[in-house]
Amino acid sequence: MQKKQLVSHLSSDKFSEFISDKKSKLVIIDFFADWCGPCVMMAPVFERLASRNPSVKFGKVNVDDNGDLANEYEVSSIPCLVFFKDGKEVDRIVGSLAEDLLSEKIGDYIREFE
Repeated sequence: MQKKQLVSHLSSDKFSEFISDKKSKLVIIDFFADWCGPCVMMAPVFERLASRNPSVKFGKVNVDDNGDLANEYEVSSIPCLVFFKDGKEVDRIVGSLAEDLLSEKIGDYIREFE
């Protein structure tokens, strides 16, 4: 049996559809780059949070491969987590954040959007 992918790697062609999902309580996009040390450290945290929050959609956008999205969403520092509800940005976190604090923030949004 194949393990379900919890974090989707996105490009420009699927991005709008992904963030506009009305079935998800929240969508979180991690704008990152492979050469970014803090991004590499956040990757396993993002995966763990995805496994613990099935009502939230998690996606990643490589800014080197998708500069158009980075420009459109004014991502100038990475890692940058952008929170969406119904296709609209509701919050963002620039830089690394401790797993417990990020988990708390996600929980706050899930409760708010119920």
